[in-house]
Parts: sequence; C-alpha cells; structure tokens
Amino acid sequence: MAKKLITEKDVLATAKRGEKTLIVDADTILTPSAIDAASLHHLQITISKGVEDSKTQDRVHATSNNTSKPTASLVIALGSDHGGYRLKEMLKQYIGELGYSVVDVGTNSEEACDYPDFAYAVASLVASGQATRGIMIDGVGVASAIVANKVSGIRAVPCYDEFVARSSREHNDANVLTLGGRIVGSELAKSLVKVWLGTSFGGGRHQARVQKIADVEQRYSRRK
Repeated sequence: MAKKLITEKDVLATAKRGEKTLIVDADTILTPSAIDAASLHHLQITISKGVEDSKTQDRVHATSNNTSKPTASLVIALGSDHGGYRLKEMLKQYIGELGYSVVDVGTNSEEACDYPDFAYAVASLVASGQATRGIMIDGVGVASAIVANKVSGIRAVPCYDEFVARSSREHNDANVLTLGGRIVGSELAKSLVKVWLGTSFGGGRHQARVQKIADVEQRYSRRK
C-alpha cells in the first residue's frame, strides 16, 4: 500500500466541506504547507487509532517475492510530480525487480501538482531513516534536488549519465537521486537507477569531505 501524502490542497478541500477534523493514519506524510493551512483554518489533525498493527505492512509497496532477495531490506522512497509520473510508475516496477522494497509517496496521476510536496515527502523519509535512499522525478530533475537538499541530512543529486550517478554515490554518499521525466528516457533511467543503487560510498578521503558538508549544514542551522 502506498504511503499517503496530505498536501495543502487536501487540507483546503477538507476545510471547504466544513469539517473541523482531518483524520490521518500514523504513516501519513503531511507537507509543511498542509500543516500551515490546517492551522490557518483551525483544522485539527488527528491520528486514527488501531493503525499500529498494520504500520509495517503499509510502509512498503513491493513485489511479492522480493523478501527472498538480499536487497529487500533496503527501502527506497519513490516520488514524482505530474511531469515524472509515467517514469515513476515504470521505475517502481523495475526497482522492485531489482529486489528493493519501494515506498511510493505519489503523485498518483498526471494531474498537475506541485513538485515540492513530493520531493519533501521523499527526502523526509530518507532523513528520518524510514527509507534507505530516495528517488524523485519531476520534469527536469533539478527543482526536486533543490527542495530535497533543504532537508537536514539530505544530499540530493540530479543525474543524467552513469558516471555522475556512480560518482555521486562513491564520492558524495548521495542519498536522494532526482531524474527528469521529460529529458531522460526509460532505458537510461533504469541504467542510472541500477548504477546509483548498486554503488557504495567509497569512504576514505571522501568521508572527511562529506563530513564537511554536514558541518556546513550544522553551522547554518545554529544561526537560526
């Protein structure tokens, strides 16, 4: 079952119906704009009871046989906006075939939507440890990387060839991959995903450089 994403649009629709409470599951992701809209419209967000037993099984959208594969314990958060929807649906199946478990945060159609909502959902799952890595697809791949990199602990990179995909993992320990659904074909996308997911962080001299990235992030955070 796909993890549900609540956006500002959902909150506004609930408020327009005159409802005072929005009931969500424990695994539901609320975007920052959704939380702000709920506060503005005095809409109470309540977590439904009795969902803990199903929390684990609802977390993962995976192929039925991938638990027997060595990578099945690695959870990949996958998302897109309308520009990346078709590529996301293809990659969801492909990533499952590679043996990974997939959490699909949406979008669920080609209806126009806002990429920051879904890029944030992917990044937040990775940052919180609920997903091992994340893949986000919009029209070009750059905008979602910008959004994801606003989340503490995220190192997102847009990739267009295998060298960049491999280097971003080996040298930079990138944990979110962003792709452009309108500029990357399906076969190239599969190749990029396979290389990116299959490449380990090199450590060594690269570890100190990645740590400096984290140090910059921490110094900026302390200014707030």
